[in-house]
Amino acid sequence: MNQENIRNIAIIAHVDHGKTTLVDELLKQSGTFRANQAVGERVMDSGDIEKERGITILSKNTAINYKGTKINIVDTPGHADFGGEVERVLKMVNGVVLVVDAFEGVMPQTKFVLNKALGLELPVIVCVNKMDRAEARPDEVVDEVLELFMDLDASDEQLDCPFIYASAREGVASDSPDERGSDMSPLFDAIVDYIPAPAGDSSASLQMLISTIDYSDFLGRIGIGKVENGTIKVNDEVVIVNHHDKEKQIKTRITKLYEFEGLERVEVTEAEAGSVVAVSGVEGIHIGDTICSPTDINPIPFQKISEPTIAMDFMVNDSPLAGQEGKFVTSRQLRDRLFKELNSDVSLRVEETESTDCFKVAGRGELHLSVLIETMRREGYEFAVSKAQVLYKKDERGKTLEPMERALVDVPEEFSGVVIQKLSARKGELTAMTQLGAGTTRIEFMIPSRGLIGYRGEFLTDTKGNGVINTTFEEYGPYKGDIEYRNQGSIIAFEAGEAVAYGLFIAQDRGQLFIGTGEKVYGGMVVGQCGKPEDVEINVCKTKHLSNTRSNSSDDALRLVPPKKLSLEEALDFIDTDELLEITPENLRIRKKILDSTLRFRAKRNEK
Repeated sequence: MNQENIRNIAIIAHVDHGKTTLVDELLKQSGTFRANQAVGERVMDSGDIEKERGITILSKNTAINYKGTKINIVDTPGHADFGGEVERVLKMVNGVVLVVDAFEGVMPQTKFVLNKALGLELPVIVCVNKMDRAEARPDEVVDEVLELFMDLDASDEQLDCPFIYASAREGVASDSPDERGSDMSPLFDAIVDYIPAPAGDSSASLQMLISTIDYSDFLGRIGIGKVENGTIKVNDEVVIVNHHDKEKQIKTRITKLYEFEGLERVEVTEAEAGSVVAVSGVEGIHIGDTICSPTDINPIPFQKISEPTIAMDFMVNDSPLAGQEGKFVTSRQLRDRLFKELNSDVSLRVEETESTDCFKVAGRGELHLSVLIETMRREGYEFAVSKAQVLYKKDERGKTLEPMERALVDVPEEFSGVVIQKLSARKGELTAMTQLGAGTTRIEFMIPSRGLIGYRGEFLTDTKGNGVINTTFEEYGPYKGDIEYRNQGSIIAFEAGEAVAYGLFIAQDRGQLFIGTGEKVYGGMVVGQCGKPEDVEINVCKTKHLSNTRSNSSDDALRLVPPKKLSLEEALDFIDTDELLEITPENLRIRKKILDSTLRFRAKRNEK
């Protein structure tokens, strides 16, 4: 296709501002689907976890045709934890569509993704989405966006960007906030008119930067990127090099080449500069590599991905119930799976430790690591993880620095007091407080990343599910002092067996239980949350002694409070620094690192 008739764009936004729904509508209105084709919501979110949670985790490529112009689109994640995905795909595009919620306005991740786009000097189209919301405030949101542009030192050309007002859910867009529009044509036209065609030279030597890696059971590893210069052809001999690894030079041959059409990959024999393509059958290809012509080896610089700020220990499960429920349980299987993840996740770091059974895994946030844990769990892996810990740095004077986050909290006014109290106790500093209308208050905090560990579940309880908290990494700042993660202890089982009604009935007076009758337990396993700060040990396998006046059938009259079944995120939030979360395909169990109560007592005494 003629280079002038190609547009490469990324859809960027804060989480849940409607990126994926917007891409759905662009696909539908461009004629990508047949008139009678059944199309689900958020077709771009292909992973099971993405569909269940309603979030985008991996960037997705698609392409549509509009009035003779091919528009290659990358749908990117909105969560800060998956910011590494956003950073690298921006190298593939020539412009971005920034989606902003017509009520929420500018949020932390809006600033993050826009800053990355402006840094690469990409032109921006602003799409004010969710205009159908009753509380929409488009004029104020436009002012917020323009203010953000100026704060980020946008150029005059970037400031003079088009604003489109849309309702992706209704499939309409217009050039004015006072008009509803009839379809998405105004956005299509803005993309064609405002975003420049790719600037590469098709007659020059081949250069293609790999920005994304995908996997296929049939094709193996697939490298996706934009042809910067030259023409790439099937059966061509090429060299794979890397700007940051001068020694890397792999000679290979292009065996299969694909372009994107709608949601499909279409096999082609060649592609010219400006095209976004996928190559398969190329061994040793990684994100950041450049595919070059053997006669002119010139790697393309690849931007540095932001470093991870949080880490967990992933270790072989050594509990008394180990190996009973998982398919992959050995240290070699765990190691291979973690290092395989590095092929496609540039924000992840995996380090081997002194123990061959333990690996330190670092990521961009709790969500980032919890998605990896859930994915591995569904694949049949059984392992244990520690509580998340932040990664510290030292300045020139040797002082400890820790990652700081900017937290934006939107809550009904009646809950603002308890939120301020809790975040202040976690070393947060209140920096701003504004009224959004409709009884909603926006509170802005600067808080250490470790102050947010384990807080989200507590936050939902404190705000009765009505609060929204968004965070983004800001900078490394001076260490703020110790933070107490939990002011309630654990209820610990001290005997192995199956929990029975009588034992649970006695235990429930001490706090909230996490298990029910018939569940397997072992000594050192955490079965509930104590109402007091200290840990308590209880025998939940204890049965009633039978006598002439006592019978086993009287257990039927015991009234047990239903146990609280923790989700993966809630369990990761709950565990303390001396505890582990045992993860199997069937169960989540919290346990003490030291299972034996005597050894645990000695360790705690020595620590003090």
